Amino acid sequence: MGVSLATNSGSRRRGRGRRANLRPMSEINVTPFVDVMLCLLIIFMVAAPLMTVGVPIDLPDTSAEALPSEEEEPLTITLTPEGEVMIQTTAVPMGDLIPRLQAIAAERESTRVFLRADGTIPYEDVMRVMGALNAGGFREIGLVTDAGGPRLDGTGQ
Repeated sequence: MGVSLATNSGSRRRGRGRRANLRPMSEINVTPFVDVMLCLLIIFMVAAPLMTVGVPIDLPDTSAEALPSEEEEPLTITLTPEGEVMIQTTAVPMGDLIPRLQAIAAERESTRVFLRADGTIPYEDVMRVMGALNAGGFREIGLVTDAGGPRLDGTGQ
């Protein structure tokens, strides 16, 4: 952002020479700022879908608020419609779940874990995995849902 000089063609020359026609222009050129903002917008639009865990499931809808984010990447456990249990994107047999969770808990600072379960999974299976999470050392379990679901107070959907 520099200052440029604009000519004053409407003024009369009274012997002051060329300097009389030049005055500082105090306008800010916002074009570079807009260019940078548009580039950042495109980068975030492309990167945002890549930040979710890549196991496709049909999450149930709810009207709950999102949890605040944290510095450490959250651990995500997923129950697929086929009954598989996945830690992040790695399938884990149900018998090996608690030892793996204990090993992961020993390396992490946070005891927060997000549990994603397909809406067609029986409640008993979800509770079984929640018990394994608790036995594995994770005490803060967040259930992941899609926003915009039905509200029980009669307002909205």
